Amino acid sequence: MTQQPKKYDMLKMPGYPGGGKAFQEFITKNIRYPKEAEEANIEGKVIVGYDITDNGFVQNPHIIKGIGYGCDEEAIRVVSMLRYEKVKNKGWRVKLTTKTTINFHLNKPGIAYSVTETQNPETAPSVTESNTGGTSYTYTITY
Repeated sequence: MTQQPKKYDMLKMPGYPGGGKAFQEFITKNIRYPKEAEEANIEGKVIVGYDITDNGFVQNPHIIKGIGYGCDEEAIRVVSMLRYEKVKNKGWRVKLTTKTTINFHLNKPGIAYSVTETQNPETAPSVTESNTGGTSYTYTITY
């Protein structure tokens, strides 16, 4: 009679409630562009490393790659607000170490323009005038 080896279940890791989409929505909703970075036209990615306890709290947030101008501090502030699902692992306490990339992009107004060529009848060349000018341009700029 042979004994079957014991089956070990994998440990369950903490996850963000609602998944990745909810995680992105939370970051987007709570991030505030630092005034100092906005005035200096700073854009880029900040990578924040942190631990998640078995109770779902974020601990030890730290900058792995920063861009300065207040963006690093803002990224740590938002990551510290995250709350993950609690995990029960048959008495085992689990601490997950992870990292998150937070993008800082300025909302610059895009300029779309079109050029329309029209001829103004008042300045159109006539037989007696020389062939100078007569063409005007109209620009439409949409913000």
